[in-house]
Amino acid sequence: MLTRKPYIPFNVPTIGEEEIAEVVDTLRSGWVTTGPKTARFESDFKDYLGCRHALAVNSCTAGLHLALAACGIGPGDEVITTALTFCATVTVILHVGATPILADVGEDGNIDPKSVADRISPRTRAIIPVHLAGKPCDMNAIWDLARRYGLKVIEDAAHAAEAHYQGYPLGSDESPMQSDAIAFSFYATKNMTTGEGGMVVTNQELLGEQMRSLCLHGITRDAWSRYTENGKWFYRVMMPGFKYNLSDIQSAIGIHQLRKVESLAARRRDLVDLYKKELQDVMELELPEDSADGRHAWHLFIIRLNRDRLTIGRNEFIEELNGLGVGTSVHFIPIPLHPFFSRWANLSCNQVPRALALYERIVSLPLYPTLTEEQIKKICERVKHVLVRHKRTPRGWRSSKRDTAIAR
Repeated sequence: MLTRKPYIPFNVPTIGEEEIAEVVDTLRSGWVTTGPKTARFESDFKDYLGCRHALAVNSCTAGLHLALAACGIGPGDEVITTALTFCATVTVILHVGATPILADVGEDGNIDPKSVADRISPRTRAIIPVHLAGKPCDMNAIWDLARRYGLKVIEDAAHAAEAHYQGYPLGSDESPMQSDAIAFSFYATKNMTTGEGGMVVTNQELLGEQMRSLCLHGITRDAWSRYTENGKWFYRVMMPGFKYNLSDIQSAIGIHQLRKVESLAARRRDLVDLYKKELQDVMELELPEDSADGRHAWHLFIIRLNRDRLTIGRNEFIEELNGLGVGTSVHFIPIPLHPFFSRWANLSCNQVPRALALYERIVSLPLYPTLTEEQIKKICERVKHVLVRHKRTPRGWRSSKRDTAIAR
């Protein structure tokens, strides 16, 4: 008989003694705000991606906002993004005074370039693709649209620090095609974490300088790298900026998380392979596919319920799994369903039927490096248990031998 305990949470951060020791060293150093360790973290991240400029910020949201502001996007402009994303992708567009326009998703849940093309207007200034779950979007198609219509491209790579597209890390200066800026997240649940935090990168000199200035009140230099003019310490505020800097305490964690990111990514891929092996014959589910154009970061393992084969919906499925000791989540509630977007939801340019239909089917299962193979097998056992209990057998539909075997 399946029981609730022991509970398998949806996410557990992977923090080691190296991170703890670096944080302690930072606290003892007397420099806890943005300083030398943040500069080191930026340099390491820049080397990891092979990009020219990397700016540590207090969230991926801040990085997206800085990129939009530094690109000069504001009132009267439109920015196209996906409907299936966290609200922050859209709220940053509103924060700069622009109007968000929602594109629908494709089969993989990522933004559909054809839908983007349909929604481009004379007011469109930028596109924000989101690499859902860590799977790279069809960037070639998006870059082609950007070239054709003179648009900025700012990637929301909150899930995708380790992702590659067509052989290059996201943001790599060696890639033949590039976006204007890319923002990454180091939130507590992400593949690498600083608790809260993020990084925004670019290969454009002026854009990098603009974002760095805007990040800390519009000041020309970082406070920690003090310098003098006529023998006096000073700084210049060149524009009304924000307070988006990352502290050295957080960067101390990030330095060591980054050193482990490839080994942790490999572990995630192993766990994904095990999930697929255990669930491959379950007809009531569709499993996520790897990237055909690059490397999937596997931040999330999102299954899709085949609801025509079930007598329950997604919410009931989640409740029953929780009762059996498995934590889950949903990524994401589509933007039109949020009250803040209600004034735009009924506009023809924001109709996203595929995203709304997909939302009713998706469930994110636990995926983090400290999960054991035994835990993965228990999760899969419990998933199959719930599905078998609520399997629909339409009149005249012959159950397969596999269905009979699972039912037993």
